[in-house]
Amino acid sequence: MTDAAPSKFRFLMVRHFTLPEHVHERFGMNDRAPKEAMLMNYQHLAPLLEDVDWDFHPGPMATHGDGDGYPETREELAIVGSNRLPVVREACESGRYNAIILLGGVDPGFWEAREIAQPYGVAVTANAFAQMHVACMLGARFSVLDISEGQSVKMVDLIRLYGFADRCASIRVVDYPLPRKPFDYGRSTLEERRGFARGKPSAMLEEAVREAIACIEEDGAESIILGCSGCYWLQDPLQKRLKEMGWDIPVLEGYRAAIEVAKLMVNLGVGASGIAFPPPLPRRWRRIKTF
Repeated sequence: MTDAAPSKFRFLMVRHFTLPEHVHERFGMNDRAPKEAMLMNYQHLAPLLEDVDWDFHPGPMATHGDGDGYPETREELAIVGSNRLPVVREACESGRYNAIILLGGVDPGFWEAREIAQPYGVAVTANAFAQMHVACMLGARFSVLDISEGQSVKMVDLIRLYGFADRCASIRVVDYPLPRKPFDYGRSTLEERRGFARGKPSAMLEEAVREAIACIEEDGAESIILGCSGCYWLQDPLQKRLKEMGWDIPVLEGYRAAIEVAKLMVNLGVGASGIAFPPPLPRRWRRIKTF
């Protein structure tokens, strides 16, 4: 956070985890860099953060799997979510922030983080949660483009948890997973992102275009969201390609959506319902919960 006049928005961005340094070097990452360099796709986020005092937390050291790659299974993602809950609690107790943004496409630890933050009046947002809510303001049904079978299965869980099963047209997978041992899968979303940034053609982008058109023509999608944060770099080129082809469909990504939903919550003075996220011994309790 800066020493300038305080902003209305005081946000903490929390990455899902930190990998060992030798692994980050493999992926071209540097946790000693300024916060702007550590926040993925910062060049697209900068305009949204101009009125925000924000800090970046790189996330706890990874303990899922062997700690050398990205999580894919529900077990690994549950570990990731649990590991960053102490970061959320510490941030809430500090009194420095009025919103926390959990980074990572399938929202590990988000529901529990909201429970922690509720008594403090701190809003918590996450990427899939924010995208789904925004998508439903733009059209009747949305589709998800995701990068792997494991990630997309977790997205199914979130769609049900967040109450959007009747608003999701489909989930389609392009199969460019995040890297994990033995790092020999042959194709990765991180490699595609780096190549595209250097001006190389991207087979992943071409596949995403094909699947996005199928979402529209075959599945009935009226907006598209991107699943794993590793494919958020696709948002701008995919949106551009679809528009050039005559498809006027919004393509969302999680970081921008989560920032704007956090601002909305702060502006409204709300975080989470104390009925939905009660303390251990609430003063009032409900005798029955109906469905």
